Amino acid sequence: MKKFIVFAVGFVLFFSLLVFLAELLSGILLTTRYVPDVSGTGNASANLPQEVKMFGSGSPFSITLLLAFLSATVAYFIAQKFPRRNLN
Repeated sequence: MKKFIVFAVGFVLFFSLLVFLAELLSGILLTTRYVPDVSGTGNASANLPQEVKMFGSGSPFSITLLLAFLSATVAYFIAQKFPRRNLN
């Protein structure tokens, strides 16, 4: 049971770390490569949407699945480092 708990905790932590790093790096990359289009901004307020979209559709499922597989692999090897001990 201890091995499973170590695996589950390792999986959740490593998966969360990978998702956080992927989001952070993609945000930095997109921010540094962004070039605003300033032509024709005089009447831009008339074309703005009436509602603000707060949340996107998220990352594609294949990327999430790849990160989950990598996290599970790392968590498995972390769990293997803790040998099972007999309490007898």
